[in-house]
Amino acid sequence: SCFLRHARSRDYASESEVCKLESVPLDFGDYHPLKPITVTDSKTKKMNRKGSTSSTSSSSSSSMMDPLSSVLDGTDPLSLFAAAADPVTTTATMDNTRKKRDKDDSSAVGSDFEVWSSKRGEILARYTTTEKLSIVSGSFSRKATTTGSAVSEKVRTRLEELDDLEEGSQKELLNLTQQDYMNRIEELNQSLKDAWSSVQKVKALKIVIQCSKLLSDTTVIQFYPSKFVLITDILDTFGKLVYERILSMCVDNRVSLPDNFSPECVNDTAKETCLNWFFKIASIRELIPRFYVEAAILKCNKFLSKTGISECLPRLTSMIRGIGDPLVAVYARAYLCRVGMEVAPHLKESLNKNFFDFLLTFKQIHGDTVQNQLVAQCVEIPLYLTLYSPAIDWILQCIAYRAPEVLLTEMMERCKKLGNNALLLNSVMSAFRAEFIAARSMDFIGMIKECDESGFPKHLLFRSLGLNLALADPSENDRLQILNEAWKVITKLKNPQDYVNCAEVWVEYTCRHFTKREVNTVLADVIKHMTPDRAFEDAYPQLQSIIQKVITYIYDFSLLFSVEKFLPFLDMFQKESVRVEVCKCIMDSFIKHQQESTKDPVILNALLHICKTMHDSVNALTLEDEKRMLATLINGFIKMVSFGRDFEQQLSFYVEARSMFCNLEPVLVQLIHSVNQLAMETRKVMKGNHSRKTAAFVRACVAFCFITIPSLSSIFTRLNLYLHSGQVALANQCLSQADAFFKAAVSLVPEVPKMISVDGKMRPSDAFLLEFLCNFFSTLLVVPDHPEQGVLFLVRGLLNVIQDYTWEDNSDDKVRIYTNVLHLLSAMTQEAYIYHVDKVDSNDTLYGGDSKFLAEINKLCETVIAQILDHLKTLGKEETLKRQSQLALYFFNTILAHGDLRNNKLNQLSVNLWNLAQKHGFADTKNMVKTLEYIKKRSKQPEMSHFTDLALRLPLQSRT
Repeated sequence: SCFLRHARSRDYASESEVCKLESVPLDFGDYHPLKPITVTDSKTKKMNRKGSTSSTSSSSSSSMMDPLSSVLDGTDPLSLFAAAADPVTTTATMDNTRKKRDKDDSSAVGSDFEVWSSKRGEILARYTTTEKLSIVSGSFSRKATTTGSAVSEKVRTRLEELDDLEEGSQKELLNLTQQDYMNRIEELNQSLKDAWSSVQKVKALKIVIQCSKLLSDTTVIQFYPSKFVLITDILDTFGKLVYERILSMCVDNRVSLPDNFSPECVNDTAKETCLNWFFKIASIRELIPRFYVEAAILKCNKFLSKTGISECLPRLTSMIRGIGDPLVAVYARAYLCRVGMEVAPHLKESLNKNFFDFLLTFKQIHGDTVQNQLVAQCVEIPLYLTLYSPAIDWILQCIAYRAPEVLLTEMMERCKKLGNNALLLNSVMSAFRAEFIAARSMDFIGMIKECDESGFPKHLLFRSLGLNLALADPSENDRLQILNEAWKVITKLKNPQDYVNCAEVWVEYTCRHFTKREVNTVLADVIKHMTPDRAFEDAYPQLQSIIQKVITYIYDFSLLFSVEKFLPFLDMFQKESVRVEVCKCIMDSFIKHQQESTKDPVILNALLHICKTMHDSVNALTLEDEKRMLATLINGFIKMVSFGRDFEQQLSFYVEARSMFCNLEPVLVQLIHSVNQLAMETRKVMKGNHSRKTAAFVRACVAFCFITIPSLSSIFTRLNLYLHSGQVALANQCLSQADAFFKAAVSLVPEVPKMISVDGKMRPSDAFLLEFLCNFFSTLLVVPDHPEQGVLFLVRGLLNVIQDYTWEDNSDDKVRIYTNVLHLLSAMTQEAYIYHVDKVDSNDTLYGGDSKFLAEINKLCETVIAQILDHLKTLGKEETLKRQSQLALYFFNTILAHGDLRNNKLNQLSVNLWNLAQKHGFADTKNMVKTLEYIKKRSKQPEMSHFTDLALRLPLQSRT
């Protein structure tokens, strides 16, 4: 009861001076907190030095694991040098190196080389069929062998097993769908691995031979590229198994071979096994399986001689000349290039010979045999020619990799000799570096014009040229002529799909090098081609790509929206999901690139329309993540809109935005914050002295917030916005409006549920409510009383709500809140408050320390203290003694900070609380020792001598 009568009178200014941290000049020297820590291998003992910083802790930090080095798997250059010097770690490092090498066999070439595996999925997806397929399946049952002792018997048996495959233990599976066929190939791949792991090497070889034979079959010709991909996967598996098997035989004294081993390091057993594999393969009768299986184990030549691979490649190249079908032959050449680039990328002359061989036989494509085959299968020549693309593209990519520019000149000459064959020209443009192609753009355009269009369409050639020009720039003088020549061909295309595939590529070239006039012309042409018969519905990915390219290069939105055909182009996106994706893309670009706020009506109208499209896509099924993303984009736009000093126009924009985006709660929250900010900017401009006009405007802002907040669903969002908006109203001298906000907040507290959802998880709400109320109390200190509502009507109302709120039985938050109320009431009794709102008279000015006012505060205080002490009594049971101890100390600290302990009754209450805190052995001794030290320290200050007696009355019990 005597707490407030004897609240400590505070001189906040002098207290602030006393509590201020001492400023010490610092000489940082070389030390900087963001400087990386240097780790040195220090042998000296660790010394305790004053003033040492984290950057000097060398030896201690050297033992810690560096998270970045673990990514390198121990194969960084420095580790390898160290390992070379230390024989103990050599073996481990070699193992790591081998793992790394096996993981990425393409390490022999640079990371700029596009590996085969990246093309695999595209080929499988592109070359499909609905025709029925057949596959020859061997009966791979193990025969019982006689237990003859002679080695020759074993060899004879194995040869018989090999012959058996070629002499008829096979059955043909007919009428397979494409999926069945792929499943069967996968089964064969698994059978190969199973046979190998169960040491049935001959069975494994038989499977590989059988699979290789399938590559001579072109009965369903349009599926051939995909069949090649599937079967060469099996060949790759086989090649890897054989190589690793022989490599494992080379381990001596647990030390494996180094990376670039020489044949001299290989033991005789491994060499003999390796030769045995090559002899087995040489005995295969048919050319195609013999070629493919030998190519698969080409790498094994490293075990036999240094020149093994360089001798084998020309021989294998020549073998391909014996394959009659040009399609089968070109894929055999592609496979040879593939293994060649993997094992000997430096042997470019063999790769070149391989390609020039292909050029010599190129005329076969138009021979009678091929034509008859196409007629039989009802396949048109343009479709047939596209089957060559993956193989020729790959061969040329291998040849063109890091090749000099002169090779491109040579290739162009050879193309001209072959009558500018379109298929070949297309592959040349795909394979060579974009810079080389761009520099010769006009030459290529001339060659494209002279091409025979019957086999391979010209628009595909222009598309390939466009892809190069998107990566490299042609000569400045040629740029317009190149665009004109290309667009002449593209705009004449009748098929919308062919047209849009080309236009998509050339839009990027247009955006890179030309003005909005040319971009507008191109967009208009696309609209003209894609609108008839709603052709755009089948081309959404390409149209999306066009938009993406336009906004990538034209990110000045005033310029973008002045492109006349840009918004009509957007109208083609009539499927809602696609339209929303495009809108998100545009808004993302706007937020990323718009540096300054805007009030341009063209931009505002266009972006409001785009944001409205995104907002209207929200429905009951929309995921929370999607809503959050849309709201973030719309909020980014709202923040970028500014009408400068035209505050009324700004408020009108926010009102319009509220009506447009009412389904996205985060957007409404942003609008409330923006309007509050607008009110505070008005106050800043007027320097706190509102005119009649600005006062009315600020009240309009306050009214906007007051009617928007109730539409929000999250209760804590509403509470915090009521408080925030009330503070803004108070700062702008709108006292009755501020009261309305605070009353609304008080009346909302009883509705706070026990559990709330936080990031999708249910959490107790007590901690959030405690935090909010503490903020609320801080504001209530400066809120003046209403002349008609009685003393401290808001504080009383809030205390009644807290009293009636149903708190959890195991929670002490109610008492913690009451203790914070005591802090507030103590601050209210001071002659001058610790802070004020400019141009708003708080209760210290209104009441001027009136005794009746202080008496009212004292009554409130008595009630609150009684509630706290009653709660402490209810915690006297054994299971709640620890909570009683913690709360007693918490209340003691409140009296210590805010009470005048010269009063005997208050002094006695504090001693009783101190004793209660440690009565049952649950005391926080560490905290209490520090508190006692603080009391003794304060007792030395003037006017605090009574703390000396208090310290003597506060005993400390030991833990025992």
